[in-house]
Parts: sequence; C-alpha cells; structure tokens
Amino acid sequence: MIRSDSTIPSVLPQIAVSVGDVAGVGPELALKCASLEEVTKICRPVLYGPRPVIERISDVVGHPLSATIVDVGQLDAQTLRPGNFSAQTGRASLDAFDRAIADTVAGETAAVVTGPIQKEAWFLAGSTFPGHTEMIAERLGVDDVCMMLTSQEISCVLATIHLPLADVPKSLTAPAVLKAIELGADAMRRRHQRPARVSVCGLNPHAGENGLMGHGEETSLIRPAILAARDKGIDVRGPLPPDTAFTPAIREQTDVYVCMYHDQGLIPLKALSFDDAVNVTLGLPIVRTSVDHGTAMDLAWQGMANHHSMLAAIQLAVELSRD
Repeated sequence: MIRSDSTIPSVLPQIAVSVGDVAGVGPELALKCASLEEVTKICRPVLYGPRPVIERISDVVGHPLSATIVDVGQLDAQTLRPGNFSAQTGRASLDAFDRAIADTVAGETAAVVTGPIQKEAWFLAGSTFPGHTEMIAERLGVDDVCMMLTSQEISCVLATIHLPLADVPKSLTAPAVLKAIELGADAMRRRHQRPARVSVCGLNPHAGENGLMGHGEETSLIRPAILAARDKGIDVRGPLPPDTAFTPAIREQTDVYVCMYHDQGLIPLKALSFDDAVNVTLGLPIVRTSVDHGTAMDLAWQGMANHHSMLAAIQLAVELSRD
C-alpha cells in the first residue's frame, strides 16, 4: 500500500511518477516538480524508482525529497554514475513503470506520469518493447491506442507510432486513421469543453496530388477515414498537404492534427514546443502522460535540465484524471 503524506489534504489525487532511467535527468525533474507549489496544490506525486539512487540524486542536485517514494529497482547507488545507462538501469525503469501501471489500475494512484527512458537500456535489459506506449498497451490488453503530443501551441495524434519510415505505408489502415481522429477529437473535446476541430495530414507530398504522387494512400485509406469521422459528427478536414498543414493560419483553425507517422507530427511539435510538450497515450482505461524529451545523459545529475515538460505532464494527468 502506498503511504500518504498526512501534511497534504487527502482530497488531492495521488499521481504515480515513474522517474525513468536513473542515469538520466528523469529523477531530478521528478524531484523538482514534486516540490513545486503548482504541483502540490493539485496532487500528491508518488515517485517510482530505486529509493537509494533517488535519495543520492536529491543530495547531489539539491532538490528536496518531498514526495513519497515507491522503491523499485535494484541498483547500487554509490557506484552508479550519471550518464552511464546499462541493462540494470533499464531493468529498474521497466520495473518502476510496471509497478506504476499496476498501482494505477488498482486505484491506488489516479494516473501515471513517465519520465524519459533510455530505449537502449530497455533492450539491454531484455525488453522487446520499443517504448512506454507499446508496453502499457500490452499490459492493459488494449490494441487501439494512439500517441498524442500536446502543448499550448499544437497537438498531434499519430496514426502509426515507432515504425521505420519504410514500414509506414503498409501499416496504415483506414480504421487506424479513423481511430486516431476519434481519439484526438475526444481528448480535445474534454480539454477545451467544446467540439474539437481536427486536421488530417496526407502521407505523400502535396497530399498525393489526387493520386499522382504515392500509391493512392490518400484516396484509399485517409479520405475514407475522414468521411467516416464526418458521418459521426466530427469536425474534420483533409487530407492536407503536410508541408503547409502546420502554417500559422491553419494552426489557428486546428485543435489537433492527425499525422501519419512519427516525425510528421513530432518535427513541428518540437519546433514549436520543445520545452513544454506532453505525450499522452489515448485509448487506455487509465490516464498516462509523459515528458516529450529524452534522458539527456550529458546533463544528468547537474540540476540544469528544463522541468517544464514534466510539470506540464503532471498537470495534464491531473486534469484528464478528473474527467
């Protein structure tokens, strides 16, 4: 059972924060955010990871140890060095995420927030998951999930996630595009408390030029999904040429973009909102948000990493868990 801090009102939700790879910046970001008034006035963060390492990082960077810690992961805190990820740090972050999922499913925490992982460390630890999204979907037995990256400037839902670019066309289906439209529209409706405006990108240059470019994906896959979404009452347009879809004029008329592959959505999002974007897994029975950046091993344990994405991820997790 997770221990509660009696100094904080019990009405506040507990939010599970899996700190990510402890050789990177995740633990210091979690520690800093856990002490901020913007966080403590809306929730009680619970940090998941190896306690001795988190305590050592707290001492090194000077961030107070003000949150409950669920001790997960067997690591030697004295020999571990910042920036030196390994199979052991990968296993610790895997296990911490697993425990955070389980506690949230059990109702002990209201949502899961994830710090950055080192995917190579997961691989070294024997994991076959390419990332958090695929792992939580498998753990919860959910097939139709989408990754949404969101900020105040722009929000993007991905119809495919961590795939090599060459594999994207054969992996796209009309049902997958429709699901991305529906999940993105629902998330933005809940966030803005009004019907969402959805813009869908084409796959090919110039959105296929009516079949002249590409292999007809816009005609055979994307357009049918858009028409089906309109039949369900969703305000959606497209397919838009990807090279003009993210201009300021179109962004003003768009609450969420549906993008066909990872970089189509993440390049504009990170260009506009690198420090404060949040990753949300849509389609799950629980709320999961994440920072939208990597482990920054070169900055680890220096107290220099920007905490705004972690802060935004915690705030959004609280907001979505109330719905």
